[in-house]
Amino acid sequence: MEEYNLSVRELEEKDVPLLADYWFTATAEHLNTMGADINKLPNRSDFEIAVKQQIELPYTEKKSYALLWELNGNAIGHCNVNPLVYGNDAYMHLHLWNTTSRHKGLGTALVKMSIPYFSNNLKLEKLYSQPYAKNDAPNRTLEKVGFIFVKEYITIPGTLNFEQPVKLWELNFKK
Repeated sequence: MEEYNLSVRELEEKDVPLLADYWFTATAEHLNTMGADINKLPNRSDFEIAVKQQIELPYTEKKSYALLWELNGNAIGHCNVNPLVYGNDAYMHLHLWNTTSRHKGLGTALVKMSIPYFSNNLKLEKLYSQPYAKNDAPNRTLEKVGFIFVKEYITIPGTLNFEQPVKLWELNFKK
């Protein structure tokens, strides 16, 4: 089996262009696969400014919080939470940026490595994720990591999304 040198770290200002590239170079088809609507993307400059502002805030004031996923020192994806209520709960989103990083178990390993950042830095009691029900990869990953399936329902899960069926998953830190 191929060996992978995976790492997770907090998103830094120098990483913002990489994150923006993921969103702003994605095809409409790729965005649709994950439940996002290309017409709801803000302009790139506003996006980058908003991400940089969140990076600078103390944990207690953040409305979103992002981690960078790396393979052999190279960025391959990100994981973020928003909405976020410090000390209470947050909604996690997971993104492997290119197809060569997918279907190898990397997402599962990286989510496992990300969870302590959310739990420890944000003092969360619960972590949720509600991926597009038709996007099998994140739903399988959440199950493998130990999230509990709560329900499937129709909603608009975020500002970049269209109305869609989602699967709600929960990880409880207070047992």
